Amino acid sequence: MSTPRDGGCQCGKVRYRFEGEPIVLTVCHCAECQRQSGSAFGMSLTVRKQDFRLLSGELKTFTRSADSGRLVHCAFCPECGTRIYHQPEYRKESINIKPGTLDDTSWLAPSLQVWTVRKHAWVTLTGEIAEMERQPG
Repeated sequence: MSTPRDGGCQCGKVRYRFEGEPIVLTVCHCAECQRQSGSAFGMSLTVRKQDFRLLSGELKTFTRSADSGRLVHCAFCPECGTRIYHQPEYRKESINIKPGTLDDTSWLAPSLQVWTVRKHAWVTLTGEIAEMERQPG
């Protein structure tokens, strides 16, 4: 059994825990991740949905279209607006936690970068982790 990992939103009203092994940590350069993060890219920690549970607070959701055209369901704190996770419609068994919401981020190490075709020109890819021009699958 892996170590439980807790996280939450900026205002502290939403708290969560996941207890399984993460599937993958991805850096995404798509336009939507740039918009959501307010930065050059976003990050997603994919975990099995059954390993995630809300400890306190409530989440609001909305649905958006991804760069791939697929639907993505997004969950966030209704008080402060912090995105907690999103779930691509085509992948019902897992969710993508926003890893910056974890209490301890020291162990995070991305293993994949996607939508590199949309990365900013000043972002340098080193080739140390796998890269894909678009979304896998």
